[in-house]
Amino acid sequence: MYSLEQVRGFVAVAEELHFGRAAERLNMTQPPLSRQIQRLEVEVGVQLLERNARGVQLTAAGSAFLEDARRLLRLAEAAPDAARRVAEGWSGSLNIGFTASWAYRLLDDFLKHMSVSLPGVSLELTELASSQQLDALLNGDLDLGFARPPFDDTVFESIRVEHEPLVVAAPVGHHLLRIRRPLTGDDLGGEDFIMHSSTGAQYFYGLTVQALAGRHVVTAHTVSQLLTMMLLVAARRGIALVPDSARRLGLEGIGFAELVDAPEVELHAVWVRGGRNPILPRVRTLLDRMQEDAAEVSQHPKSVLD
Repeated sequence: MYSLEQVRGFVAVAEELHFGRAAERLNMTQPPLSRQIQRLEVEVGVQLLERNARGVQLTAAGSAFLEDARRLLRLAEAAPDAARRVAEGWSGSLNIGFTASWAYRLLDDFLKHMSVSLPGVSLELTELASSQQLDALLNGDLDLGFARPPFDDTVFESIRVEHEPLVVAAPVGHHLLRIRRPLTGDDLGGEDFIMHSSTGAQYFYGLTVQALAGRHVVTAHTVSQLLTMMLLVAARRGIALVPDSARRLGLEGIGFAELVDAPEVELHAVWVRGGRNPILPRVRTLLDRMQEDAAEVSQHPKSVLD
């Protein structure tokens, strides 16, 4: 197998078309350079250069090999820098899991920040329920998840990246939407509810139970996916408690009402403690900066006159 030194010597001779000038360019003497080229031709199995009294000329095979040789040298020169960028978390790949409801609110903003701050990182996105994300993080299929709590703090690290209240989603024209104040738990008693599954959507189920505080409601349907729940509300099959960001779905036939003392829906970025992907610390810094920017905007909202 030929070496990079042999390839580098061939490129110098091919460009200079003179062994003496090529040797000077490489800071070596001519005899060892000639031996390098001879060994290279033996390895390649064809004559690359024609030597005569007038100088050196490329053979047809040499001209074809020259382009590949230049490409090989460019790759060899770039490889250490590429390896350093991966090791430092500036490039590489990141497998990310996310919940459907997160996509409605934050996914686009996060991807825009990633493309600006870490353009060398390729992302693979997978929509999964929170429990599925935790399993995927543990078995290495995901590097980072955007999921709902709780998490085992001895296994996972997490930071809260978003929180929002539960709101009441009801079919347009529903009597609850005509109440000119935030709704209370008593207002919801006796209503037909599209309920979150206690197994497939355990987090939202627990928040709904908390919001209802023991008041009797009629369970019309039980579902695990937010979009399915919203479609059933639009079909006038009942009302539901959903995260405020569900408004962004823009489904027709649904209205929303605020809820007094509404439980907060939290979303966390979560990863396995000691995760080895070097991109993770940079993503955490990015998420911290996104939160700081959001807090700054909320404290100093842009004036309509700006």
